[in-house]
Amino acid sequence: MGRTYAHYRDLVRGRRLPLALCDLGLFDENVAAIARRAGGTPIRVASKSVRCRALLRRILDHDAYRGVMCFTAAEAAFLAEDGFDDLLVAYPTVDREELVAALEWVKKGTRIVLMVDDPEQVRRINALADEVGVVADLCIDVDMSMRLPGLHFGVRRSPVRTAAEAAAVARVISRAGSVRLVGVMGYEAQIAGLADAVPGKAPMMAVVRALKGRSIAELTARRGAVVDALRRGGADLEFVNGGGTGSLESTSRDPAVTEVTAGSGFFSPALFDSYRDFHHQPAVAFALPVTRRPAPGIVTCHGGGYIASGATGDDKQPQPYLPRGAELLPLEGAGEVQTPVKLPTGTTVAIGDPIFFRHAKAGELCERFATLALVEGDSIVEEVPTYRGDGKTFL
Repeated sequence: MGRTYAHYRDLVRGRRLPLALCDLGLFDENVAAIARRAGGTPIRVASKSVRCRALLRRILDHDAYRGVMCFTAAEAAFLAEDGFDDLLVAYPTVDREELVAALEWVKKGTRIVLMVDDPEQVRRINALADEVGVVADLCIDVDMSMRLPGLHFGVRRSPVRTAAEAAAVARVISRAGSVRLVGVMGYEAQIAGLADAVPGKAPMMAVVRALKGRSIAELTARRGAVVDALRRGGADLEFVNGGGTGSLESTSRDPAVTEVTAGSGFFSPALFDSYRDFHHQPAVAFALPVTRRPAPGIVTCHGGGYIASGATGDDKQPQPYLPRGAELLPLEGAGEVQTPVKLPTGTTVAIGDPIFFRHAKAGELCERFATLALVEGDSIVEEVPTYRGDGKTFL
């Protein structure tokens, strides 16, 4: 949140805490900044990093953005029911109920593309598409990690890495009667999701940046080879998707890529403070009420143990943000029902006042809160439901 503690404290006074806030001014700055970074390449919105229909629509109103990257087929069906279109499901789905729900919306005319990286997934979708009476559009997920002796630089997603492996899956699709191949996705997590300017870790960050540079060259060549092989094999590809908030520049420069994806940058959570080449505004935070003052300079907040996913560590904890200089206690951290906070010297916070925190990641915060309070200037103008507020928990 880009203003003062007193500003936000006064905004939430009289409201029930804990409370999650989105500052629309800062959010809109991020939407515009991400569009500039993409350099004209169309941007697909990663819904898992937003998880709020009102904010998804606000992003899509900007000319640079088109379509949504969903994280489950059930979510795609939910968004389709609310009028969203051009939905790419980023992860393979094998659940019959979810797939049928999505395919029923395809039958009604909504554009939904399902992800595959294995012939068995293709066969399952083909059978269900035949049952529903539609042709299902598919996208092949290609692994973009870099493998070095003793090091897997990236995440383990798809088993499809090479042009030959992608072509083998494409042949299975071409032989099936109720599916067609329309896209390729390659998410370079080791570029987009790995901070490279963490304070106090200069030697390690130099290594990370060197690995990133080498990986960008390697994956660009490999992605291009995959796309060329698929097109030579007869695939009529409508899109090639890549990237994330942390790799918009490099992915947009890849000649094979037709669209990039962004998500976390709209909220700009704590993990995105440590990138060398860009900085976005911290647009989302949550307020916890101070309920105790157990010692001079320390207050205790109610709740707060909203830990982010991934390999656990201090960086996955929410971070006190306002008052500036507030810190977690290292031996306690953010707790399930209480979170002690050390205040900076000279700062006084009363019982009932808020402490503002930033989550380590983006959309996961919305799994804890039913609404987001939208801040515009000096007031909260609206509270809008998150997916949780909509009664939806997709994973």
